[in-house]
Amino acid sequence: MSLIDVSDLTFAYGDGYDTIFDHASFQIDTDWRLGFTGRNGRGKTTFLKLLMGEHKYQGTITASVEFEYFPYPVADMAADTADVLAAVCPDAPEWELERELGKLAVDEGVLYRPFSTLSNGERTKTLLAALFLRENAFLLIDEPTNHLDMRGRELVSRYLARKKGFILVSHDRAFLDGCVDHILAINRAGIQVCRGDFSTWWANKQNQDQLETEQNARLKKEIKRLRETAREKADWSDRVEATKIGNGPCDRGAIGHKAARMMKRSKAIETRQQRAIDEKSKLLRNIDTAEDLKLAPLAYHSPRLLRLHELAVDYGAGPVCAPVSFTVERGDRLALLGANGAGKSSILKLICGEDIPHTGIFEAGSGLAISYVAQDTSDLAGTLTGYAERYGIDVSLFLAILRKLDFERSQFEKDMADFSAGQRKKVLIARSLCEKAHLLVWDEPLNYIDLISRMQIEQLLLRTKPTILFAEHDRAFCEKIATKTVAL
Repeated sequence: MSLIDVSDLTFAYGDGYDTIFDHASFQIDTDWRLGFTGRNGRGKTTFLKLLMGEHKYQGTITASVEFEYFPYPVADMAADTADVLAAVCPDAPEWELERELGKLAVDEGVLYRPFSTLSNGERTKTLLAALFLRENAFLLIDEPTNHLDMRGRELVSRYLARKKGFILVSHDRAFLDGCVDHILAINRAGIQVCRGDFSTWWANKQNQDQLETEQNARLKKEIKRLRETAREKADWSDRVEATKIGNGPCDRGAIGHKAARMMKRSKAIETRQQRAIDEKSKLLRNIDTAEDLKLAPLAYHSPRLLRLHELAVDYGAGPVCAPVSFTVERGDRLALLGANGAGKSSILKLICGEDIPHTGIFEAGSGLAISYVAQDTSDLAGTLTGYAERYGIDVSLFLAILRKLDFERSQFEKDMADFSAGQRKKVLIARSLCEKAHLLVWDEPLNYIDLISRMQIEQLLLRTKPTILFAEHDRAFCEKIATKTVAL
């Protein structure tokens, strides 16, 4: 057991304009299974890169372990998987690697295939298995769930629960709860480290936020009362002092003494008021506001929007899944479930008008307007304003939605190519919410998106009840949102 000690860490991009960490200090035990959470753009990936020594910073970071980052870069994708993994953990015997792969339900036959032929989920599992076999390695695991289906997430979560010594960045609540014993949270006003799983931390944070909100309301009333009382006492003192003049013979000393007592009481009340103001200023600093999002879906003229009958995607080497039949009716929130590679994205692209080879019947209602959110965000570049104008959506509404999704105004002038992965996904979601559509078609919309924003999206869909067809591997989201499910 040893410590990773972070002391007085300060880091900013550019000329200090975009400050990420400001004199942050905390300690991490190298035996912990640490879940790392925070809103998009707060610096989670940046912190992992600081640990890897990729940026210059002020302050100190000391550790007796070697940091290994996931996703792990593979230089030769054409090499056999066994050779790729041997380069990752050169001192580990093959039988140990096969044992680790077995725990992740990966057939050892993948070792003798080119790494390029592995699915994204298989690459995630094999590389994690190899990295955990490295000596004296402390793993920095950045968003592994984005390439894992529900079954894969369950397997990897159980696998990580049997390990120790890692930081895991993820926004999947069930995934974190299954494998972490501590939480590192980047809040609005600082960094918090606490014991327990994600749900424990979240419940404690909500309780703390509620207590601070109530205390803030009480202090607000108290400050107002003290301010009025102090002003009243000061006015009385002035009026008493004024009676020294123009009232004939009087005990000027007694009047002055009485006025001074009143002024002293006024000053004492002002001191109490300032203490209350100081106490109030320490509250609500870590509360993340989550304003309600808005959506005005178009009403479709017919009860049925889509019909698929015995449909199977076939790129020429045979169907990628068994034929599937379902309809999308007005008001449905339909989750398309299935393992990676089962054809979910292909079916969604077919519905959105792409020329996807298939067998069976696909029928879309006449005049059906669809708003599509794709998995891939790599093509986003340029300004937000230019992007909104290109899609013909209301710029003000688009930016207002992004503000509610925790975008700072300073982000509005940046190139979207410089956004974090979660921020880019929010751009697609915001655009979709601005488009006039009868049907939302969202392909893994929550990839990289932070927890609070996920909850905002959940609440929006439950409140406005749009017709939506989506593919998503976040089990909690699917269970809350879907009114129907179709498994491929």
